[in-house]
Amino acid sequence: MPRLSQVSRADAEPGIVTTMYDFIFGDRDPVAEPGLHNGTPGNWWTVVAQSPELMAHCVSGFQFYRGNRDLPVVLRELAQLRVGWARESRFVFSQHTKACRDNGVSEDKIQAIKAWQTSDVYTPAERAVLAWVDALVLQGGRASDETFEALREHLSELAVLELTYIACWYDLHAVMSKALRLELDDVDDRITELTGPGITSSLRPPQSE
Repeated sequence: MPRLSQVSRADAEPGIVTTMYDFIFGDRDPVAEPGLHNGTPGNWWTVVAQSPELMAHCVSGFQFYRGNRDLPVVLRELAQLRVGWARESRFVFSQHTKACRDNGVSEDKIQAIKAWQTSDVYTPAERAVLAWVDALVLQGGRASDETFEALREHLSELAVLELTYIACWYDLHAVMSKALRLELDDVDDRITELTGPGITSSLRPPQSE
């Protein structure tokens, strides 16, 4: 379950929240009857609905990246797919696997995203974009001059700006969904101590008597 409360249709504030509820869920209550056609619960929307201002801000961000951008669509979707993989967000990764297909990205490129560095399916422009995304997400923005220059060989300054914003925007959503246990990121942490019969509390072997 999400770590924060969800807003039912009856409690939704008129305006952006009810507009998005109608658009995404139809006439049903998304808390009482969760679920979307893509297999996600839809609880990102019902939690964010606590703040209509936040929802409006997020919707404007989604509209930005889908607008008339200098950044080619295929490069945008590959970048968002890599963000999901690198940030370990199943929600972002699953959503943009589908979005990649919808926007004409080949299946071999989708499947190779986890090991793009050793794959030969990507163009030089795509490799430059993926290296830039890794610098943003995995290196916290510590992008080398060499990585930047490789990117600039293929993208305009405006496209670089758009790519950087969109990748960081989806990194934000990936982190947010994991922290608040939203959508497909409602999972227990897999890093736990191994316990059980015969397992000692020390690295040293048990002493024989």
